[in-house]
Amino acid sequence: MHVRYNNKQKTLGPKAAYLLTTLYEWNRAVFRIRDVQQILDADESSARSLIRQLVDKGIATRLKPGLFLIVPPELGWETEYMGNPLVVAREIVGGRNYYLSYATAMEIHGMVTQPQLVVYVTTLRPRRPVTIMGVEFRFVQAKKKFFFGLSEHWATKQEKVTVSDLERTIIDGLRKPGYCGGLTEVAKGLWMRSEDMNVERLVSYAVRMRKAGVIGRLGYLLELYDLGSPELREILKHHLTETYLRLDPLLPAEGRFLRTWRLRLNVSADELLSAVGT
Repeated sequence: MHVRYNNKQKTLGPKAAYLLTTLYEWNRAVFRIRDVQQILDADESSARSLIRQLVDKGIATRLKPGLFLIVPPELGWETEYMGNPLVVAREIVGGRNYYLSYATAMEIHGMVTQPQLVVYVTTLRPRRPVTIMGVEFRFVQAKKKFFFGLSEHWATKQEKVTVSDLERTIIDGLRKPGYCGGLTEVAKGLWMRSEDMNVERLVSYAVRMRKAGVIGRLGYLLELYDLGSPELREILKHHLTETYLRLDPLLPAEGRFLRTWRLRLNVSADELLSAVGT
């Protein structure tokens, strides 16, 4: 493949042209300094110098220190370009031990009606938030034992990313609704995809998480929306504790106590039913 830029500002020398062609062949639109060193057999200083020239000409964009993105030739004079945020999220964390989660996963799975302004990524290590060209990337730490229920998603025609599957996305949302806009948003997501939801898998994931709040909230919503069988809900009841937890942990501790699911109903059933139009 040959990369061609049609304006003088973006004219490529032979070394830069070879680099970009190779990056495209490697399907590496997002690249690092070590990629340039490997392709050109160059030392770090030379690689940094060439990247600096590419950025100055608008041929590449600096996403964050040490991470760069090729600006597609068809954008002409444009120099500010981030590409696909989901792919950028993958590259920020190095493409391993991560998954797209919470509101981002809900958007991928068609569980939201509004575009999301933050990209959520679950990782093994804590990371500070990063904002790139107006898009905020937030990182949520989780232990390795919680890295289950994951699937692959085609973010572009060439690039795949790892995302929590349909059921795991709901379970994560029930555990930390704040990253999804609140319990009501998670409930709406559950209802929107209820026909495709594997309730048995939902229950098994909740039990595997061993979090009383997740188990109680899931059981309550399944009962409220009449999803799954009574037998599956009984499985959840066997894993409840005696402690009462708030239905929505983001809201004040008020409302009546529901012994069935060990919950304090600080969101009314009417509100949850009207949110999904039932």
